Amino acid sequence: MTRVTAALTATVAGLILIATFKVSPEDAAGLEPTPSASAGAGRLTGPTPSTGRPASSGTVTGDSVQTIFGNVQVAITVSGTKLVDVQALTLPSDRSRSARISDYAGPMLRSEAIQAQSAQIHVVSGATYTSRAYSQSLASALKKAHLG
Repeated sequence: MTRVTAALTATVAGLILIATFKVSPEDAAGLEPTPSASAGAGRLTGPTPSTGRPASSGTVTGDSVQTIFGNVQVAITVSGTKLVDVQALTLPSDRSRSARISDYAGPMLRSEAIQAQSAQIHVVSGATYTSRAYSQSLASALKKAHLG
């Protein structure tokens, strides 16, 4: 009877440890966000001068950037040489925690990008991977729009 009790106790303790196990970003070392190809993305909707200068206005889609928590992709709206809007087309949302993080980080990253007028934006605490991927997608869109 003592062995059965010990085995049952060990099993329950093991299940509790497994159920409460959390992976931190440090545990996922080497899994930095990486851009992935997006077919047809990144073209200005307005006319693009052949001079290499930005179009007067239009929308450009950035590269889709893969993270360990999901893909991130943004689209920017430009007017002349000014970034006027950034819309997150894709943010991590496959897990409830990822969705909550995306819900609070997305608006902060958008605001920061518009204010900075570049992809040099601060990382949102608790959303490091999403922030880095957002910045990479934003940088690719700015480059396609000849603004970066």
